[in-house]
Amino acid sequence: MAPPREKATRTASVAGAVVPMVSARSAQGVPTEPSGPPEATRARARRSGRPGEKPRGRAPPSRAEDRAEGAAAPTREGEPPAAPGPPLPSSGSRRQGSVRATRERRPQPAPVEVPGPTESPGPLVPNPGPGLRETAPGAWKLRAVLEQLRLSRREISAAVEVVNRVVDHLLRKLQQGCESEFRGVGLLRTGSYYERVKVSAPNEFDVMFKLEVPRIELQEYANSGTHYFVKFKRNPKGNPLNQFLEGEILSASKMLSKFRAIIKEEIKNIEADTDVIVERKKKGSPAVTLLMRKPMEISVDITLALESKGSWPASTLNGLPINRWLGVKVRNDMRRRPFYLVPKHAREGSGFQEETWRLSFSHVEKDLLKNHGQAKTCCETDGVKCCRKDCLKLMKYLLEQLKKKFGKRKELTKFCSYHVKTAFFHVCTQDPYDSQWLSRDLELCFDKCVTYFLQCLRTEQLQHYFIPTVNLFTPDQIDKASKEFLSKQIEDQRNNGFPVFGAF
Repeated sequence: MAPPREKATRTASVAGAVVPMVSARSAQGVPTEPSGPPEATRARARRSGRPGEKPRGRAPPSRAEDRAEGAAAPTREGEPPAAPGPPLPSSGSRRQGSVRATRERRPQPAPVEVPGPTESPGPLVPNPGPGLRETAPGAWKLRAVLEQLRLSRREISAAVEVVNRVVDHLLRKLQQGCESEFRGVGLLRTGSYYERVKVSAPNEFDVMFKLEVPRIELQEYANSGTHYFVKFKRNPKGNPLNQFLEGEILSASKMLSKFRAIIKEEIKNIEADTDVIVERKKKGSPAVTLLMRKPMEISVDITLALESKGSWPASTLNGLPINRWLGVKVRNDMRRRPFYLVPKHAREGSGFQEETWRLSFSHVEKDLLKNHGQAKTCCETDGVKCCRKDCLKLMKYLLEQLKKKFGKRKELTKFCSYHVKTAFFHVCTQDPYDSQWLSRDLELCFDKCVTYFLQCLRTEQLQHYFIPTVNLFTPDQIDKASKEFLSKQIEDQRNNGFPVFGAF
């Protein structure tokens, strides 16, 4: 791997820490010293708008979305301390430098993001500003990939019809059946399809069957931050969940077993034109997976979730760092929403602690992706289109294609789309402004996401977005060799123009 390019840097002291500051021209990959023949030097001077040269007229935008840019919003106070993950790298990667150095541009301002009084000191990341006027060379390829990844309306309609029919049948059975412990169950649609970031084909769906459990008490398991024992503060005789208690603890394994048995029995009563089976239980998985084989092959993960309308656990206090991105009010509103617990068991030695439940915020993740813009009109019909979700789709597809390419390699088995999505949320936090995600800057923004994910792999640091004390890339979660292998494959793809995308 070639050594990284040296950059001209200066340092600033923020809250007692010395932090590198990258110049605007260096961060954008623009040479700081003229080179080449005099004609090239004069051409660069005209493009850069240097003193003594007559500025060129500004070309009119080619699309409606190029007419407006999100103004940089003022920094809001009250942001929780940022997760101590790897810094968002400057956008001057080796590959980007050659792209940007050849692009005509106007002079770039060099504002920086300065942490507010309650934020932890972090890297000062240059704000790209409103200077990028042309589509980056190579962006056409990414747009072609995205076009191929668009789900067919006909396929979507057919898949959703089958899934809804099966899910609605099971939901009615649970709500009206004699098993009174599940009568209060409701439906919560989650996952990439409902987040509108599904790639390839509409062949995988995730749904939650939520069950409200009032007046519960959580006991954190082994300082994990994510896994808890569930107890009832008051347990009157008529509690229908009594049968699932192990002493005072609500047993996740018992409840999941009964839930699975009901579903397995009920699918026998589904119409004959839908061939559906329950797949074998995966060790440690909280979901009951259905495989539908007619009229098309579709996988549906149904997860039982306990719904609590109490305050979020203390481990989440500094999580969800969206104050500068979506606003303090949005964050407060989201934290007033219920949280969920799914029967995902904590690891205990070489096995699992089967009575534990894991926190889930998939409903909030769906809202973050649905309302992802700082401007409330972002990506709406009359608003400016950003490329946030496009970048996430490409990141998910990159991992998906690499796993297909190296299907028999064990190094990639533990990586999943949730790792990509978590890293993407952190990039959104560090680049909160809509002007930093303009649609025409797709290639630059995608490279920014790739670079951040590579930093996470190399430093073995990927903080949980809602529970910042939890690192998803610890050695006991994913071994170092696997992270090095994935890092090398992504680097090779980036250096060679992502040939794996040519397989779409």
